[in-house]
Amino acid sequence: MTHTGTLEAGATRQISDKEATKVAIGALIGTAMEWYDFFLFSAAAALVFNVQFFASQNATAAAMAAFATFGVGLVARPIGGMIFGVMGDKIGRRKTLMVTIVGIGIITGLIGMLPTYAAVGIAAPILLVLLRIMQGLFVGGEWSGAMTIVVENAPLHRRARYAALPQIGSPIGTILSSGGFFLMTIWLSKANFDAWGWRIPFLAAIPMLLVALYIRSRLDESPVFKELMEKGETEKAPIRTTLKESWKQIIIGMAAGMLGIGGFYLVTAFVVWYGVNVLEYERSLMLLGGIIAAVVEIPVLILGGRLGERFGSSKVITYGGIFSAIIAWPSFMMIESGNDVLVIGGMTLAVAALSLPYAASGTVLTGLFPAKTRYTGVGFAQNTAGMISGFIPLMATALVASASNHWWPAAAMLIFLSLFTAVAGVIAPKLSVDLPGFKH
Repeated sequence: MTHTGTLEAGATRQISDKEATKVAIGALIGTAMEWYDFFLFSAAAALVFNVQFFASQNATAAAMAAFATFGVGLVARPIGGMIFGVMGDKIGRRKTLMVTIVGIGIITGLIGMLPTYAAVGIAAPILLVLLRIMQGLFVGGEWSGAMTIVVENAPLHRRARYAALPQIGSPIGTILSSGGFFLMTIWLSKANFDAWGWRIPFLAAIPMLLVALYIRSRLDESPVFKELMEKGETEKAPIRTTLKESWKQIIIGMAAGMLGIGGFYLVTAFVVWYGVNVLEYERSLMLLGGIIAAVVEIPVLILGGRLGERFGSSKVITYGGIFSAIIAWPSFMMIESGNDVLVIGGMTLAVAALSLPYAASGTVLTGLFPAKTRYTGVGFAQNTAGMISGFIPLMATALVASASNHWWPAAAMLIFLSLFTAVAGVIAPKLSVDLPGFKH
């Protein structure tokens, strides 16, 4: 066992379940806010930005421009992961997480105030892209920090259970963002929604930020980081050390997180666009499908955490990935059926399957890196997965268009992502940090 492994086991021995739960909920509030802002942008890219910010006669071209803007935010994520990863490994997890949450909240509010293409011409999409890049930088530091502080504030043998909790931020963010748009599309006429109604969910990020800040400010610093500080063992050059010593772990961590992020974007952002524009379903049906899938995802994530605690998180990633590959084709057949119940059922089934590996990904990713470079390493792995995933709706749109708008390329992409993640689950334990009492 490594020296840092011993230090970490010692630092986390005294933690009670009550303390671990408090930290996990504090992290969950932040990740919910992060995903709210993020999904708000993806829903808006599919419904609003293509019309309001990208003037084009061709609907597919405008959609691809809007999805590309969605992708740009993800390219900024690894850079943000590096900047905030270094901060988190040098000055502490807690302080860094306060910075990231403020950045995310303010930028989302500003997107809600942007003038449209009709008002200011080409400046509108340029400003939208710039804000999206800044949002990506802050988001890059948020998830890796939240996951690190939760794992380091949990008893070793129960890490998988607590690491699944911040992941619930993803469905909560989906429910709030899709729910916000869903209500706006019901209450407002299409003209009013397009004119100003879409802005309301963005502006709602400001009051949400104040709540998140209050809860975050009461979090304790990770005992593992405190111990590193006291012993003078924090890493002087986290990026160089991580790239030199943990490059294999970055690749496996990226693959482990791929299905939970990329598959999710495929089943939500792309499927919503495909349903509305190709299959000519109602917007409200596709948004409702996304909301119901997210509601079902919450108990699945909790189950994934419990399974990880009992059998090891890597096994959950492997078997969850295989299960997701098996149900990908039937799910798309249901989505294409034209029957409202089957459409929602197909979206829900696909999201539930990929949520099992997603529940376990935080435990696996944090287990791959030693404590002194953990924030940086997890940031690299998760954000690289996020960056590639951001272009999945765009790739799916292009491939489906080339297959005369048939859905099979999208289903094939979901199968590939599922198996890619399953393989990472097999390899991860061999590359993980040796921690006593911790099941990989």
